[in-house]
Amino acid sequence: MVQQRTASSTPDIKLREVTEADLPMLFQHQYDPDANRMAAFPARERDAFMAHWAKILADDTMPATTIVADGNVAGNILSWEQEGKRLIGYWIGREHWDKGIATRALSEFLRIVTDRPLRAHVAKHNVASIRVLEKCGFAICAAETDSLDKPADEVEEFVFKINTSDDVEN
Repeated sequence: MVQQRTASSTPDIKLREVTEADLPMLFQHQYDPDANRMAAFPARERDAFMAHWAKILADDTMPATTIVADGNVAGNILSWEQEGKRLIGYWIGREHWDKGIATRALSEFLRIVTDRPLRAHVAKHNVASIRVLEKCGFAICAAETDSLDKPADEVEEFVFKINTSDDVEN
């Protein structure tokens, strides 16, 4: 039997700037083996994670938000420039999956960060993240294809892009 969500079971979502106090929970989220497999991204050890986030927090050009769901740190969303392109990424703690949190948080983030186009890379097997991006107005603009010179451990991924603020779902 499928249980229907009610309005009272939908978490209250807020975005705010990431603080150092959020980092222990964000570290735990990114250290989850199931989440690492889903994202096809390896966990960082604590020192490397903290050093990475120290750089993020010191960079005014890199908007970084904490996702708060019903008063709890549920994940983060950030945006950065890489090779002349503006990218976004997000990470949701596994205990907060399948509640609509990622979609609602990303929709709100896209109202705050108005740079366009924005791109997101997602592993082809990460169906949940693909769906979040599509719901928020992103569309596939590229797919990494198999090639003989590609390393065996390289992840196949889609690149999604959103072009205008008008593409954001309300």
